[in-house]
Amino acid sequence: MLFRDFVKKLEDEKLLIRIKKPISVKYEIATLMKKLDGKPLLFENVKGYDIPVAANVCSTRQLVAIGLGIKQQEMIKRLTNAIDNPKEPKVKDAKGYREIDVDLTKLPILTYYKIDGGPYIASGIAIARDEEYGLNASYHRAMVVDKNHVVMRILPRDFHKYIERGNKEFAFCIGNPVSVMIAGAISTSTEISELSIANSLYPIDLIKIDDHLVPESELIMIAEITGEEHDEGPFLDLTETPDIVRKQPVARIKKIFVKENPVYHALLPGGLEHKTLMGMPREPTIFKEVSKVCECVDIYITPGGCSWLHGAVSIRKKHPDDAKKAIEAAFKGHKSMKHVFVVDDDIDIHDPNQIEWAMATRFQGDRDMVIKKEKGSSLDPSSDLETRMTTKIGFDLTIPWGRDKKDFKKPSLPMDIDINDYI
Repeated sequence: MLFRDFVKKLEDEKLLIRIKKPISVKYEIATLMKKLDGKPLLFENVKGYDIPVAANVCSTRQLVAIGLGIKQQEMIKRLTNAIDNPKEPKVKDAKGYREIDVDLTKLPILTYYKIDGGPYIASGIAIARDEEYGLNASYHRAMVVDKNHVVMRILPRDFHKYIERGNKEFAFCIGNPVSVMIAGAISTSTEISELSIANSLYPIDLIKIDDHLVPESELIMIAEITGEEHDEGPFLDLTETPDIVRKQPVARIKKIFVKENPVYHALLPGGLEHKTLMGMPREPTIFKEVSKVCECVDIYITPGGCSWLHGAVSIRKKHPDDAKKAIEAAFKGHKSMKHVFVVDDDIDIHDPNQIEWAMATRFQGDRDMVIKKEKGSSLDPSSDLETRMTTKIGFDLTIPWGRDKKDFKKPSLPMDIDINDYI
């Protein structure tokens, strides 16, 4: 589903809130995004700009499911199928675009927090092409340096590999189809294109624009890595704590193409949309690994754990060591995870109170923990930020093997009654 069609559908479903009051891109929009986190917003009247800003559009699983045309409970299954069965998208002519002057100050790029190093493009997906590996799509935050330069946070993954192989020019897309927004956060083999995963998840077409194949987005920038570096940050990350300032690559914006009446997509750093888009795509990889060692029922990367550092795993325990095996497999499925909680399938892993109850009633610390020291996430401010070494813990919150299960379960209500008959 194209970005503008998704925004319209949210409005048709009466889920979108239109903000008509004049509002500033510096702090004001971000503050309202945070206060209304979880609710899709459209800022119609952005001070100094003629482009509206959409925000919080993928801030819940329900919203993502709407954008993919599926039921919320089908998410992991559909994501897993798309990862395992990518389909190369068709290519069509680019229509309805116009080229505008290269001047980033003319775009409603937000400054989110007072700690920010500058205005940030937080929703941009870089589309790079390599002769051997094909197309790669990945998120990279970009801090505005001047009207035609940004400094980008680029980790040593596929996009970095593409640049090292001489692919300096790339497209930077804002306001992407929903399936591209999800697929852009999926980590997969270099030779598998995230755009093919997106097409399998919800069909998309690629368009050819200025010799680049890109998804049909609201704004498309053609950029080039200059070989220079610049301080990047501070920036609020998934943990809702500031990421450190680093020297990062500078990109020069060479051309900008926009759709007629474009809609700019703003993504709140550390907000629910950031967490949903980054965390949810890790669930199928965890599900796949855990399913190799025991019967996995469900996976949830929890928002309380920054939708990155904590995960909950539901299993049907058939052997005494299933939970311990599930812990090891879960860490394998998401190497940045710091803590994982494994529960029986009677526990709703989307309810933190039920997970805590399982810990209170089924867990013994000297028996049911797996503790290991290894590399984790650079996002964890408590870890060694240079080496990424951290302590990982897996918690077995399942019913102790050999014990009577009825001693560990809440009884059902004795009667089925309608409270409306009493109140």
